[in-house]
Amino acid sequence: MDYTPAKRMDNLPFSGIRAVMEKATKMQQAGEDIIHLEIGRPDFDTPEKIKKAAAESLEAGHVFYTSNYGTPQLRQAIAEHEKKINGIDYEAENVLVTVGAGEATFDAMEALLEPGDEILVPNPIWMNYLHVPAFIGAVPVTYTLKEENDFQIDFEEFESKITDKTKMIAVIDPSNPTGAVFSEETMKRLAEIAIRNNLYVLSDEIYEQLVYDGKKHVSIASIPGMKERTIKISGFSKAYSMTGWRLGYMCAPKEVIAAAVRVHQYSITCASSFVQDAAVTALKECADEVETMRLEYERRKNYMVKTLNEIDGVSCKNPNGAFYIFVNIKSFGKSSMEMAEYLLEEAKIALVPGSTFGTEGEGYLRISYATAYDQLVEACARIKAALAKLSN
Repeated sequence: MDYTPAKRMDNLPFSGIRAVMEKATKMQQAGEDIIHLEIGRPDFDTPEKIKKAAAESLEAGHVFYTSNYGTPQLRQAIAEHEKKINGIDYEAENVLVTVGAGEATFDAMEALLEPGDEILVPNPIWMNYLHVPAFIGAVPVTYTLKEENDFQIDFEEFESKITDKTKMIAVIDPSNPTGAVFSEETMKRLAEIAIRNNLYVLSDEIYEQLVYDGKKHVSIASIPGMKERTIKISGFSKAYSMTGWRLGYMCAPKEVIAAAVRVHQYSITCASSFVQDAAVTALKECADEVETMRLEYERRKNYMVKTLNEIDGVSCKNPNGAFYIFVNIKSFGKSSMEMAEYLLEEAKIALVPGSTFGTEGEGYLRISYATAYDQLVEACARIKAALAKLSN
């Protein structure tokens, strides 16, 4: 038997984040005291109202297939939620419920991109946006987000990347891995370019409710002329601490939804029925719980940014969204992979080398502060001690 994978699998490598997590977990199982700062997983339990709603749904016998599109109740609740938090007038028919935001991303690209089409993606970037288009035969073309520009778009460089093959722009806001939030000015200029060049925008806004320091998240679909060309992606994993529930969604013109649902129905069929019922409760009844978690993330972020910037050789911007800090470690003269491996072995801290997120991530480490405050205090102390040894 020949077990050689299909050639297209060459364009689909294993996740660098999961590789770090696997190694750290093995060390932990062997008795090492590992602090996990590598995975973007909230440490909070799912709010009790949501769990109760899922249990009640199961007790009521809601255990069967739903519509491929999602339940009417959840699609309507999502449309109302988008109007409330982003000011976008979606109808239920503009919503497709998916198994996580990752599936929504795949469905949108598979439905809209032809082989050879180009998609502009940020660098550094959550790597799905490089590997998925390459897997389906499209061409990811990167635009640079630099620390010295507060990780905003350099529009001179950006526009130079647009060709007659460009079909889509990917936007991740707030950003994974940098935690940066695009300004309203950035979004308006990006919208103008998309309209002028007749481009789709795939806007990943999974962290949209986790914004700090008085900043405002601006959904590009809310800008006049953009709802018609935007595929807005979000979900429940981050703000509602529902990573294991696997529920996301896309909002888009109904013609796009009609194309994406065909990808969805032949791979997923539908999201879990009782999870969809629980998500309605999340949207309608859990704003206070989301705010409690957001405030705690902000407290952690403020501590981490202050403390990390006090460590010799380390610097980082103050991120205004998500729950990541992109830490500059260029002064140590080591690659980001070498530094990540050193800190895992020496300090027992698991974090992600910036090179995992593209070429512009080299020289950085991504730290997730979605873990307990006391663990973050201990992690900073260990990082400081370990890095001091490199300076001696």
